[in-house]
Amino acid sequence: MATGPCDLAILDLGLPDGSGIELVTELRGHGWPRIVVLASSDDPYAVRSAFQAGAQAYLLKSASPVVVTDGVRRVLEGGVYADPSVAPILATGTRVPGTDNTPRELSAREVEVLQLVADGQSNKEIGEGLNLSALTVKSHLSRIGRKLGTGDRAQMVALAMRAGVIR
Repeated sequence: MATGPCDLAILDLGLPDGSGIELVTELRGHGWPRIVVLASSDDPYAVRSAFQAGAQAYLLKSASPVVVTDGVRRVLEGGVYADPSVAPILATGTRVPGTDNTPRELSAREVEVLQLVADGQSNKEIGEGLNLSALTVKSHLSRIGRKLGTGDRAQMVALAMRAGVIR
């Protein structure tokens, strides 16, 4: 392991001498700002655990070079990224109090917008960071609100954090 924090760590969850999830937690604790998980598994537990431990991206080894490059670029720009094939897993099983408790799926973009809301960014800042208009960001938040059963930004964030969709 490097002796100090670096800009980016890319790691596999399947390590011969320990847990990749534990390593993500350890790296975050040592100040590593950006961690990308490159894994062979699309297991929902592994995907959620990686993000909860502090990873900013979860990519599959089977992904195309374009997807891997996009994911790493997004993380280097300060964002979060989930491989398109695992993004729906992040929201599956989210239970919403006061609704019929049917699991709601958030798209990868909705998860990304919600994480930026959790990071305290305004619609305008989110739009600038994702190359979207503030109106498009508002539209994403409206869809997220319908799926989560609330129009309150703080409640959306709290529900998504409790479900392990964002950190």
